[in-house]
Amino acid sequence: MNKKIWIALAVVVALVFWGIGSRNGMATSDQEVKASWANVQSAYQRRSDLIPNLVKTVQGVANFEKSTLTAVIQARASATQMKLDAKDLSPENMQKYQAAQSSLGGALSRLMVVSENYPQLKATESFSELQSQLEGTENRIKEERDRFNESVKNYNSLIVTFPNSLIASFSGFVEKGFFQAEAGSDKAPEVNFDEKK
Repeated sequence: MNKKIWIALAVVVALVFWGIGSRNGMATSDQEVKASWANVQSAYQRRSDLIPNLVKTVQGVANFEKSTLTAVIQARASATQMKLDAKDLSPENMQKYQAAQSSLGGALSRLMVVSENYPQLKATESFSELQSQLEGTENRIKEERDRFNESVKNYNSLIVTFPNSLIASFSGFVEKGFFQAEAGSDKAPEVNFDEKK
């Protein structure tokens, strides 16, 4: 065989192996994103599972603000209805999911602030334990979201850089969305302990 044919064949074989390696790297990175997403959902589910016990504990206190409890129950229902599969982590879908979870987080925050007006509630062991578990769960959610964002950054970087972007476009790999900071989260929240009961 001609030397030029051997060189051309070697180049083609090298390109094929590079393409296979690139595609496998993207698939591995995609799996890391999916695993990170499962951990995020698990952390949010833990928070959601704690809410019924928290609501029961708070309902036991006379004259507790019904509107605050109703808001928590409704926000939990909305958040649990919002399902997002790891295959659909587009920026738009991530924004919708985050909005539902943020609504629940906000309702829980208001519940904790209002509970400050009820010393008999704060004195109960079950409320203190649930409050501690919720705080731990919120920390876990933040950690899992950070890990998820890191895996998405690695995945997106892999598929958008040239020449990997060529393989990605032929193989159906698309950019995934991040968790974003909420609008106004750069400002400290105002807390008013003088709310009317």
